[in-house]
Amino acid sequence: MPLLAAHAVAQPYPAKPIRMIVGYPPGGGTDIVGRMMAQKFSENFGHTVIVDNRGGATGNIGTELAARATPDGYTLLMGNVAPNAINVSLFKKIAFDPVNDFAPVSLVALTPNMLVVHPSVPVKNIKDLIALAKAKPGAYNYASAGIGSSSHLAGALFGILTGTNIVHVPYKGGGPAMVDVLAGQMQLYFGTMPGVMPHVKSGKLRPVAVTSDKRSQTLPEFPTIAESGVTGYEAATWYGLLAPAQTPRAIVERLHREVVKILGVAEMRERLVAQGFEPVGGTPEQFGAYIKTEIAKWGKVIREAGIRAE
Repeated sequence: MPLLAAHAVAQPYPAKPIRMIVGYPPGGGTDIVGRMMAQKFSENFGHTVIVDNRGGATGNIGTELAARATPDGYTLLMGNVAPNAINVSLFKKIAFDPVNDFAPVSLVALTPNMLVVHPSVPVKNIKDLIALAKAKPGAYNYASAGIGSSSHLAGALFGILTGTNIVHVPYKGGGPAMVDVLAGQMQLYFGTMPGVMPHVKSGKLRPVAVTSDKRSQTLPEFPTIAESGVTGYEAATWYGLLAPAQTPRAIVERLHREVVKILGVAEMRERLVAQGFEPVGGTPEQFGAYIKTEIAKWGKVIREAGIRAE
C-alpha cells in the first residue's frame, strides 16, 4: 500500500481531468475568460478542463464551493473582483475568506467599464458631466447591473471623487439595465466593455471615458476618467485563476507557468482584446497582493457610500 501511495504522489500533474468552477451562469465575462483558458489548458495538459458553472449570490456560491474543495490541483476557480474582493465588505457574512481560503495562481485579464450616456444627455466628456451633475444635483441617474456590481461601484467611486449626486438605480443584471439605458429611461451607465461596445459602435450610446488607469487596447481613442481630471479614479473588473488554500506549491507554480504560456500566445491575446478584455498575467505573489489592495479599496468605497447587499 505505501508503494501505491508513493506512486500516486509521484505521478506528474495533471494526471486526470480538472474542474474549473465559475461562480456565474454561462455567457458572462467570467465564463468567457474561464472557457477560453480551459480550452487552452485542455490542449496543453492533454487532460480535459471542465468548466463548472455554479451561479448565485453574486458569485459567492461557486466561490465557497471552490474554497471547500480538496486542495489537490483538480479543482480550480476562475474568480473575479466581486466574490474575491468586493463581497467581503458588501455582505454581512460570507462563508469563505477571500484571502486565507485561496492560493492565488495568476491574474488573467481585466476589463474596464466604459461610462456611456444616452445621446439625449448633453455631455461629451467628463468635464461636461461633472458640470451638469453639479448644476442639477439628483436630476440624473445611472443604471447598474445590481447592488455591489462593478457598474454600481464604478458610479459610487465617481460620485465620491467628484462630489456629484447622480442617482443610482440598480437592475437585476446588465441586460435589463442596458435596455433602459438604450431607451433613454436611464441617462448613464458604467457598463463593461464587452457589453457596451456594440452599442457604442452603432451610435446608440455615446462613450465618455473608460474607468481603467490606462486607455483600453480595444478602444484606445477614448480617454480614462483619471486623465479627464478625476485624479486617482480607477475601476476595473478583473478575472484570475485561484486554487483552494493548501494546494501544493509545485502545482500552483505549474498552473502559473501554464497561464504565462497561454497569455504569451498572440492569438490568445488577440482573442481577449477583441472581446474587450486586457490580458494581464503576473506571479502568484503579485496576484495575492493585488487582491488585498482591491479588498481595501472597495471596502472603503462601500463604507463611504453606505452600500449594503439586498
